[in-house]
Amino acid sequence: MSGFSPEWLALREPADHAAINAQVRLELVRVLAGKASPKVVDLGCGAGSNLRGLSPWLPAGQSWTLVDYDQRLLDAAQARVARSPLSPSPREGGGTSVTYRQADFSAGDFAPLIAGADLVTAAALFDLVSVPVIGKLADAVTANRQIFCTVLTYDGIASFLPEHPLDRAMREAFNRHQQTDKGFGPAAGPNATEALAQAFTSRGYRVIRAKSPWVLDQTFERLRRELDQGWANAVRETGAVPVREIEGWIAHRLAAQDAVTVVGHEDLLAVPV
Repeated sequence: MSGFSPEWLALREPADHAAINAQVRLELVRVLAGKASPKVVDLGCGAGSNLRGLSPWLPAGQSWTLVDYDQRLLDAAQARVARSPLSPSPREGGGTSVTYRQADFSAGDFAPLIAGADLVTAAALFDLVSVPVIGKLADAVTANRQIFCTVLTYDGIASFLPEHPLDRAMREAFNRHQQTDKGFGPAAGPNATEALAQAFTSRGYRVIRAKSPWVLDQTFERLRRELDQGWANAVRETGAVPVREIEGWIAHRLAAQDAVTVVGHEDLLAVPV
């Protein structure tokens, strides 16, 4: 199973929070508005970014269970919560409680993890997951008529400024890399949001989806540079672009002081009808 470092997740967190689609988030807030003390399960929680980004918007008295395969990330999440208390909910009432659970759900055994939850959520996860595992997730969520919301699923769209003749080839090769096995079987990659939408719609849920792109300009320069380098590394693994051409592309990206990288994502909310 692919892993991510706490340092990388901390670096991307401000850009993640800036990108979240307001339409999807406000619809989730509306759906949960009458729910006292909601129980939330965050799948593939990483270092807890989704908790920090979403909890201030939800009703008071929340209880979160953060689930991840990587104990390092769970430890980082717990340390961050202990060091920086969560922002208060805009509604009066009790605070937010958090528990942590190490679990491997790569085979799609979601039911024990989400039992009792009002909301099942995730961030930047399902483009790494296979279509069959997405179907098993939808089965587990809809069996209990739970609410589901995921954000920042990569959609295969990316653009780069200043432009370079290799941009299209780099994007296409990266998208092929995204569909390799990340520990959950052949990944849905850029097709993940469509797979999620079809899975929940076919099971009788109402689905709302909208774009949430990263726009990595000088505000996020360090993240932009590390992302461009990571993009080049992924393309090298595919063998689809000659190494010398990749080196020319990344040199072009890193030399530009005013460069911008735009990476497309989608957010999705699925609600029982």
